[in-house]
Amino acid sequence: MNRLLSSLTSGLGLAVALAFPATSPAAPSPEEPAAVTLPAQELTARTLYTFLLAEIAGARGEIGVAVQAYADLAQRTRDPRIARRAMEIALYARNMPAAIDAARIWSEADPSSEEARRILAGLLAGGDGQLEQVQAQLARLLAQSPENIDNHLMGLNRAFSRVQDKEAVKGIVMRLTEPYTSHPEAYFARAQAAISAGDAMESVAAIDTALRMRPDWEPAILFKAQLLSQSGAMQEAMRIVTDYLQRHPDSRNARLAHARALVSTKQFEAARQEFRQLLDGAPDDRELMYAVGLLSAQLEDYDTAATQLERALNAGHPDDDSIRINLGQVAERRKDSATALRWYRAVEPGPQHLDAQLRIASILARDGKVAEAREHLHNVKTADEADRKRLLLGEAQILRTAGKEAEAFELVDGALRSNEDDTDLLYESSMLAESLGKLEVMEGRLRKLIALRPEFAHAYNALGYSFADRGVRLEEAEALIVRALELTPDDPFILDSMGWVRFRRNDPTGALAHLEKAYGLRQDPEIAAHLGEVLWNLKRPADASRVWDEALKNNPDNDALKSVVKRLRGQ
Repeated sequence: MNRLLSSLTSGLGLAVALAFPATSPAAPSPEEPAAVTLPAQELTARTLYTFLLAEIAGARGEIGVAVQAYADLAQRTRDPRIARRAMEIALYARNMPAAIDAARIWSEADPSSEEARRILAGLLAGGDGQLEQVQAQLARLLAQSPENIDNHLMGLNRAFSRVQDKEAVKGIVMRLTEPYTSHPEAYFARAQAAISAGDAMESVAAIDTALRMRPDWEPAILFKAQLLSQSGAMQEAMRIVTDYLQRHPDSRNARLAHARALVSTKQFEAARQEFRQLLDGAPDDRELMYAVGLLSAQLEDYDTAATQLERALNAGHPDDDSIRINLGQVAERRKDSATALRWYRAVEPGPQHLDAQLRIASILARDGKVAEAREHLHNVKTADEADRKRLLLGEAQILRTAGKEAEAFELVDGALRSNEDDTDLLYESSMLAESLGKLEVMEGRLRKLIALRPEFAHAYNALGYSFADRGVRLEEAEALIVRALELTPDDPFILDSMGWVRFRRNDPTGALAHLEKAYGLRQDPEIAAHLGEVLWNLKRPADASRVWDEALKNNPDNDALKSVVKRLRGQ
């Protein structure tokens, strides 16, 4: 039977590929088991019929029939090749019980296959109440593979990736690694299991043990750096990686970890230098092109950003529509509307499509084509309620920017009448009501919003700032903004509101601290206007002028900023 089965599997290879494309991330890569003792059986008519039935059913898209036919074949023949194929097809069909049964037959029919035992353990780990079987499978794998023990220990936690009870997993990993504590890989596995269970201290202790056993071990050093950064000790994490790089300047993994750490600490220029060095060593790496492009855009180096983003796109980066969105944003910052529109219009239907359509409308409106912008949004087809709301709010923003606040208010108010508890519509309508002088409407809607969503920081902030800006109910205004800051401590706009209410309450020194922090987080022109006014009040006109001049350079058309500067400097 063996030669006949080999001929059949070879001859039907094309049908297999067409029927079951390798799309399932769980499916293992094909790899013929070595030195397998295959069962000696005759190729009966029933076996041949079932085999053909399975393949033809798969080719026709009748995956359920194919799964059942292959499961029957695997059970009757006990052939590890057929069992493996049965498992792959069951995985493709997302039939986990059938996949587990087939993997178990494969493991039993070919007891020398480490891959069969590893895959079976991973499949078992996805089910409830089967952790004891997983533990037994993995214990056998470790015991019977002394020549591969380090690799198996390093991959141990992957078998439990779908198990929800991470504390139970940690206990199993501790027991499985107990016979192998002379290997630093055992402590690495324990560190991984501990951090997955939320036990950072135990994880650090385990990785430190691994490093004492193997002091300059790159995986352990990078894992410890990751643990430190997650706990907030970013500087210590950076020091560990930097020290390792000094000893091993050619380590790509360490340099990549260092680059990512620099991004997380907002050291964008240094991060870009690291990514560029990595790209020099791997000029065809599309992920590195993308990283350099994004960082260049952040640093306002738009020529480099456009070049690297286009390179990543042309290299076939899988996140192509995100790249097109970023290229559109770069073109907008260059004030090149035609190029921006070209990139946004190239975005395919999918997760980025709606964002692209909103940006197209925004550009059209900014270029004075408000009617065309609105028509564009009306023509966007979507059945999703949340997307329809985003389109409506986008249209309202276009009207507001065009100075048509009353029309924008009517648009949002109409939607609110049919969905009176929608918090997004309540917030937008309240802001429009304020701009129209409908202060009672604004206050009523913000208070309703706070009742519906007590954790919505910007509702408290909007109401508090409204009082502070008008110089009324200042004690209540401060209480509202304090609550907003409790919910979102580092929001620059809420910090600006706190600074402004302190200034209104005759505490310019207290106001200054909040406004400087807000402006450090975001160089917004209205924050600059407030900061400059407080500095002017504190008899620091040179500092005030420096802040204003910087903001006016970047935002020459901001009315709020120009008004403050004209009032106080007499310009």
